[in-house]
Amino acid sequence: MTATAAGPAAATASAASAGPRRWAADLALGARFAVTGGREGWLRTVLTAVGVGLGVAVLLLAASIPNLLTARDARLDARTGGFGAGVEPGSQTLLLHQQTGDFLGRPLTGLTLRPDGDRPPMPPGIEEFPAPGEMALSPALRKLLESPDGELLAPRLPYRAGGEIGDAGLLHPGELVYYAHDPELRSAGSTWRVAEFGHDAPRTPFDAVLLLLIVVACVVLLLPVGAFVATAVRLGGERRDLRLAALRLVGADIRMTHRIAAGEALAGALLGLLLGAVFFRLGRDRLAGVEIFGYSAFPQDVRPSAAIAVLIVALVPVSAVAVTLQAMRRIAVEPLGVVRGGVTARRRLWWRLLLPAAGLALLAPLFNSVAAEQTEIDEWRVAAGIVLLLVGVTAVLPWLVEAAVRRLRGGPVPWQLAVRRLQLDSGPAARAVSGVTVAVAGAIAAQMFLLGVGGDYTSDTGVPEGERRIRFEAYPAEPADAPATAARIAAVAGVVQSEVVVRDGARAADGPAGEGGFEVLIADCAVLGDLMSVPRAVPCADGDVFLQEPAPGTVPEDRPSGPLRPGLDIELAGDGHTSPEAAAELPAVRWRIPADARVLPAAQGDELWRPTVFATPAALDRTMLYDPLYEVTVRADGSGPDVMQRLRNAAAGFGPVHNAWEQGPEQVSNRFDSIRRALCAGAVAVLMLIGGSMVVGTVEQLRERRRLLSVLVAFGTRRRTLALSVLWQTALPVVLGLALAAAGGIGLGWVLLGMVSAPVAVDWQGVGAFTALGGGVILGATALAMPPLWRMMRPAGLRTE
Repeated sequence: MTATAAGPAAATASAASAGPRRWAADLALGARFAVTGGREGWLRTVLTAVGVGLGVAVLLLAASIPNLLTARDARLDARTGGFGAGVEPGSQTLLLHQQTGDFLGRPLTGLTLRPDGDRPPMPPGIEEFPAPGEMALSPALRKLLESPDGELLAPRLPYRAGGEIGDAGLLHPGELVYYAHDPELRSAGSTWRVAEFGHDAPRTPFDAVLLLLIVVACVVLLLPVGAFVATAVRLGGERRDLRLAALRLVGADIRMTHRIAAGEALAGALLGLLLGAVFFRLGRDRLAGVEIFGYSAFPQDVRPSAAIAVLIVALVPVSAVAVTLQAMRRIAVEPLGVVRGGVTARRRLWWRLLLPAAGLALLAPLFNSVAAEQTEIDEWRVAAGIVLLLVGVTAVLPWLVEAAVRRLRGGPVPWQLAVRRLQLDSGPAARAVSGVTVAVAGAIAAQMFLLGVGGDYTSDTGVPEGERRIRFEAYPAEPADAPATAARIAAVAGVVQSEVVVRDGARAADGPAGEGGFEVLIADCAVLGDLMSVPRAVPCADGDVFLQEPAPGTVPEDRPSGPLRPGLDIELAGDGHTSPEAAAELPAVRWRIPADARVLPAAQGDELWRPTVFATPAALDRTMLYDPLYEVTVRADGSGPDVMQRLRNAAAGFGPVHNAWEQGPEQVSNRFDSIRRALCAGAVAVLMLIGGSMVVGTVEQLRERRRLLSVLVAFGTRRRTLALSVLWQTALPVVLGLALAAAGGIGLGWVLLGMVSAPVAVDWQGVGAFTALGGGVILGATALAMPPLWRMMRPAGLRTE
């Protein structure tokens, strides 16, 4: 009795002075209630902690991206040979040829090696150099070769499987990499002699447009996570408010209940931080090697930035307290209950429009100011403006839902139940879809921006739609066998056309070694017509030879070209780039230019950089060239899914020194494509997170109304009617939220395109796809909540304490 009587006095004192001590005491009391508040309190705290923990895990993952990229660059530099001029062969050097390609859409990288001595530098990831004819494999490549798909890849890798490449030699766990020791590797083309591995390659900074795209991606992906955390903090609010009413009955005042509620939210947030660290660690370890849009990482590389991690740890609890105090302002916790009904003040629109207006005010001065030639932008200003615009979209949503359902009347019973529930309190329903609204609006804006600036990072290759083209450049290990390899490439099923160009250097036979220099080029007439720099078509037949000089002033003075004329004897083994000592050791393969060779006018511009002999196959045998470069361009109809892989297998006959480039109708910048794929991967992860949170939130809202649902069932309401009412209750805010998201996303996209002076174009197909995806996530989450709803609609739900 004494304690009870003292309660009002203590409450009055706390109301008069809510200093730091009172705040600390009440927050601690709220945290204690969260832990010892019985089954309901525990369940609410756990649900809040799980929701906050998932959001914290995603934020920690985002904070790890800078370290992840740094570690990836370091791994790439460690695998790169120290290229440099003047590396002489020795016991500690090797020849290196790096070959890049793909297999069934996955990048494939190979380092072909040939030691010059007995102590070659060791590439990262292996402790023992592969034996001749052997290759070390990454775990993913070994697994692929042992799978049924390996039969298609094996002809491209004519080496024995040897050791395994460790993590130090891989960019990510699923990378397809091999180190092959090929005794036939020779110094030609893109083959280099290196004395060590580990080369800090200079990197070009991102241009301003790509920086803006990165800022957009970060905001679009992380802002929905913040909305999700804010929603998780408010789980179970109605049950909590009833417990606070009991505290009012024993003497607590309104401000004290607010602080106690903040303490409960703070306890859930702190527990959520711990769970977030656990989720992050478990997810980091379990997801190693799982590729999303081609991205994966080693667990040790996924380390949050210390400064950002500290910021997350500080902001999450503060945000939980702030969100709870803001929510408590809309209710009145009285000793005999919680006042939510009655005539409540309508939500006002004017202050909600101030948020997007402030964002637009921040971004408007940047219109027409961002160009690709720049390398810097005001990232914080841009991020703040985008955040205000997107937050403004979610701020308008509760007002829009309230205004839309205010005048709705009549209709079927499920519809009336749903509308009446939204008319009483539309806040939880609007908050439930706020995360999806932000995500969809941001995705639409990002898609518009990608569409608007994509043309600057995409070039037309001239390849028709539906056609596939691949180009090989090879220095054959056995030049005598190269024509047969080119023929096998042309014979692959699905090949429509194959063009072969063979080129090598030559010099005048009567000139001094190391001076002068010609280009000898052999191809069919159809191909020569495209290669010769002439103003009009030149009649050509097999057996013809054409001579052409560069434009006047093109050839440097210190590299004089000898006279190129019909009847000239030239040496096919040697050119103006060969030193006199090396040229003296080359075999003397002589060929006389036919007397009927036609001299073409000098080339226009810089299309020809030295005198060139254009010969048809009947005039000059390709096998006479000493060190020919084969350029094979193949056009395929794309009818077979494996046609490109079979072409690469056929090209393996050239030997280790060859490269291939696939071409489609468009060629996209690697950086632009990487950011685009990363944005898609992040969007998938965010939507999965939001979908999971919506399931938890919907089930928690149903739990708070389970007694009401049980009463309705007891009075004869069909379960099907109640289930439909829940669906309608979700569908109404979803439709309004997605419509608002589409409008907000298009508006933000217009602002972003205005900043880079790009034409505004709305990708309506993309808008429809993202809107449908967001609606599918929400409806899917609601459908997953139906089984718990069915269990709650039982007479046992009428029990109470």
